[in-house]
Amino acid sequence: MLVFTVFVILLTLTVANDKKLTIFLIKNHEDWILDIVGLWFQGIIIPVFQITFVYQLYQFLLPNFQGVLKPHFLVGFVISFVCVDYLYYWNHRLFHSKWLWSIHQVHHTITSMDVLGTSRNTLWTSFFIIYLWIHSLFIYLLQDPSWYILGISLTSALDLWRHSKFSLPLNSFLYQWLSPWLILPLDHAWHHASQSIPGNYGANWKIWDRLHGTYHTSERAPCSLGIQSNFSLIQKLLSPF
Repeated sequence: MLVFTVFVILLTLTVANDKKLTIFLIKNHEDWILDIVGLWFQGIIIPVFQITFVYQLYQFLLPNFQGVLKPHFLVGFVISFVCVDYLYYWNHRLFHSKWLWSIHQVHHTITSMDVLGTSRNTLWTSFFIIYLWIHSLFIYLLQDPSWYILGISLTSALDLWRHSKFSLPLNSFLYQWLSPWLILPLDHAWHHASQSIPGNYGANWKIWDRLHGTYHTSERAPCSLGIQSNFSLIQKLLSPF
C-alpha cells in the first residue's frame, strides 16, 4: 500500500506541476510500451512470482527452516533496508559490467526523470536482481517478517522518488539532513546522465558508493539524460532471451 500510494502521489504531482504535460509528449510509443509493461511486470508479475514459485522453492529446498530466525523487529528492518542494500550495490555494479550491461542498458534509455520510467527494463532483468531471490528467502526464514517487509516497501517507495523529478532544494533542511546518507533524486539523475558517469550505484545508502570510490556529487543536474540503444522494441523487452 505504501508503494502504491507514493506512486500515485508522485504521478499526480508530476502531472499537476507540468502544465503542458511534456512528460507525456516527450515519450514516443516505444517508451510508453516499455514503461507500462515494466510497471505492470515488476509491480504485479514479479511479486506474484515471489509469493508463489520462489517462496515455495525455499519450502522445498529448506523444509525445516521456515520461521527459524527470531530477531528483534528492528534487526529485521536493518537486514532489509541496510544489509540487502549493500548486496544490491554490488548487484547494480555487476549490471554495469560487460557481462550484464546488455540487459541493463534499456533502463538507461530514460531521457527524463519521471516515476513512469522507474521499472523500464527488459522483462528478464528482474530475474537477475537479488531482490527477487533474497527477499523471498528472508520472508521465509523470519518468524515475523513484517518489519523486513516494511524495509522492502520503504526501499521501493524511495526508488520511485529517486526516479522522479522532485529533487529537494539544496538549501532546505531536509536536503541537508538526508544528503549525507541517502541517494537522492539528484544523485540518481547523475547515474542516468548521458555522460555515463560510472557511479552512484546504491539504492538507499550512499555510504556504499563513498566506501568504494564510486560516488559522484554535483549541486546541479546533468545537462542531458539517457543513452542511445540500437535494440529493437522486441530486444528491449526480451533481451537476453
